[in-house]
Amino acid sequence: MRSRSIVILLAVAALGSLLGGLGTQVRAQDTRPGIAVFMFDNGGSIGQDKENFDGLQRGIPGMLISELAANPAVRLVEREQVQHLLDEQNLGAAGRVDAQTAAKIGKIVGARYAITGMFMDFSGDFRLDIRLVNVETTEIVRVEADKMSRDHLFDLIRTLAQRLMKDVSLPPLPKQASEQRMTRQVPTEALTYYSRALLYHDRGQRDKAIEMYTRALEVFPEYAEAQQGLQREKNS
Repeated sequence: MRSRSIVILLAVAALGSLLGGLGTQVRAQDTRPGIAVFMFDNGGSIGQDKENFDGLQRGIPGMLISELAANPAVRLVEREQVQHLLDEQNLGAAGRVDAQTAAKIGKIVGARYAITGMFMDFSGDFRLDIRLVNVETTEIVRVEADKMSRDHLFDLIRTLAQRLMKDVSLPPLPKQASEQRMTRQVPTEALTYYSRALLYHDRGQRDKAIEMYTRALEVFPEYAEAQQGLQREKNS
């Protein structure tokens, strides 16, 4: 009986090794530059509920990933994969991710670039700073910053995403795709609910995450990211 158990364990280990090797091979065949986007820092915001700001630390990167992923010339690392590695190694416990940490995790997930950032909301005057890190050298190769009214938060994220595409020398989106992206307007209220849903998801509070995704969709029914998030929560 014992020898049979050993054989089973060895078979499981061999299968895990095979699947891991296949995953590495698939990633190696994808020659597109990989980008990992990290949780953003709250630089000292005021004028909103703390849970809103805690959510935006995840929601802003989540929306930035969506905007960058619209360009087929780049490979975006899933937000959850990055967050899991940060939590697993306790590297983001202080709520801040420096260039060294970003580069370390970026190498693990096979990214060429890492994106970190910070936001500040002074009672509706919203500023967003983004740093582009070379994973190999840990050098901050580019800093982008802008500010707008909080009511135009999605426009601010989209504007900086377009700049980042130029920073990493990505080809522009095809005209039709670009026009479709530009016509989309996500209300800040919906984006805030979406952000809080990600916060509750990361905390394992599934019911609260579903509630926040639902509220986001009540404000903006065409919110694709919220639709996908709600579906994932319901299926989990």
